[in-house]
Formats: sequence, structure tokens, C-alpha cells
Amino acid sequence: MKLDTLIGEPWADYGLVDSGHGKKLERYGRFRFIRPEPQAMWAPAADDWQAHGEFVPGSDEDGGGRWEFREPVPREGWPLHWNEVAFTALTTPFRHLGFFPDMAPVWSWMRERTAGMAAPDCMNLFGYTGVGTLAMAASGAKMVHVDASKKSVEAAKANAKLSGMTDAPVRWIVDDAAKFVGREVRRGRRYDGILLDPPKYGRGPEGEVWRLEEDLPKLIANCRQLLDAESRFLFLTVYAVRMSALAIGEMLRQLFADLPGTVEAGELGVREEARGLVLPTAIWARWSR
Repeated sequence: MKLDTLIGEPWADYGLVDSGHGKKLERYGRFRFIRPEPQAMWAPAADDWQAHGEFVPGSDEDGGGRWEFREPVPREGWPLHWNEVAFTALTTPFRHLGFFPDMAPVWSWMRERTAGMAAPDCMNLFGYTGVGTLAMAASGAKMVHVDASKKSVEAAKANAKLSGMTDAPVRWIVDDAAKFVGREVRRGRRYDGILLDPPKYGRGPEGEVWRLEEDLPKLIANCRQLLDAESRFLFLTVYAVRMSALAIGEMLRQLFADLPGTVEAGELGVREEARGLVLPTAIWARWSR
């Protein structure tokens, strides 16, 4: 299977300014932040990084740590834009800033796959704060947005309001993604496209436990049942470093063998502004026609 790289280019409200020595310097609107980045194994372009804040990791490799601020930053967040979509960026306790900028080329790719369709039915599983959902809704898709966190879904609704998309055709669902997809299969539903961005580990609203390596194959198999020969795409991203793009690509190839179309896999990356090098961030696999 041929591997490819999807590269996120800088845009007005986001850019990877520099990277190296296990860290990255990014701009989020008018603010700059330093965050840990184990894959930045090289030396940075500059040694004198100026930032409003830095996330300092704890001894816990699963995401512990704290923000240290050098200049004032609005704790309630500040607005950013990607094309027609407005959303709030803020410094979260989980080291990220309320959205994943490396997903921008995925949003564009999904919109290309459904271009020319009249109100395609699409679903965003583990949809978080809804930037991908709103990117699709802004292009005319009818969306189902699913996340187990009520707080995340409320943030997604707030981003819809900020974007002037309160009346967009989006169903906001607080539910365990695997359980919801299973019910959709039993209901005989179909979709034109599905986006999945599952965590390595998580819990559903009723205490359901999600473990990526154990639960992903069954979830993808159920998603396959929601797609048919007229559907356009399934896009899966994985941030767990112990998985391979070849592995998840082969899983999709087998599960989608009976549908026309193409299965591809590769890496996500973000282009650094200082030198143009690409910082890898995740792996992906996709089916499309």
C-alpha cells in the first residue's frame, strides 16, 4: 500500500512558527505558545523563542502538566477562523488549545469529496469542539456530531453560534460513539461520509471504556455497514504512536474490499514556517470514491 502525507499549511489564524529540541512554537491568532513535541528531534531554527505561554509536562506520560504564562492570555479563550468557520481557542489542561490544526487538510479533503452533492449526510465521531463538523456543514452537508463529553458538545454548539451557524443542519449527540454507531446500524441508516478521530483511551457518558487497539476494528466494521456504493468517504485519524499507518490502512482495505473506491494511508503533518520542514503529528487511513 502506498503511503502519502497530508500537510497542513499555515493560514491566517494558525501557524507552526518553529520546532526543535522536543518542542514546538505555534501562533494562534495574536498569541504564541510553546508545547512539547517529541517528534521534533532536530534543532530549532532560532533559540530565542518569544511566547505568551508554555505547557510544561509533568512526569505523567499520559498528558499531565501545567501552563506557565509569560504574558496575559484570555482564560475564557479568543476567536479564530478557518475559512467560514469561527471557533474559540483556549489553553486547555490537556496541552492543546481546543482544536487540532493539523486536521485542516482533512476538512478540505472531505469537502472536495462531497462537492456537488445536494446536502450529503455525514457523521463526525469523537467530534470534540466541532470544527470539522462546522467545516462540513458550511459546505452544505447535513451533519451528525457525536461525542461522549457533554462539555465538548456544548463547546461545539458555542462554536456554531460564533460561526453564525446556529440553524445549520447538525444533530448534536452526547453519546458513546461505538454504541451510537451500533444503533445506527440496527436502524438501517446510511451516510455519505464519516470522519473518526478516536482517542487512545476514553470513557463514555455512562462509564463505557474505550481502548483504541481493542475497540477500533469493531467500530470501523460497523461504520462500513453505514456506507454503500454511493457513499463518498471514511476518514480515520489515529494519534497513538504504537500504531502504524500500514496497519490501519490494511484494516480498511479488508473491511472495504466489497465497495468500489480506493483505500489509502499515510501521515498527517504541519509545515513549519521557519524552514518549510514538515512536523509529523498523526497517522491516517481513508476510503473514498
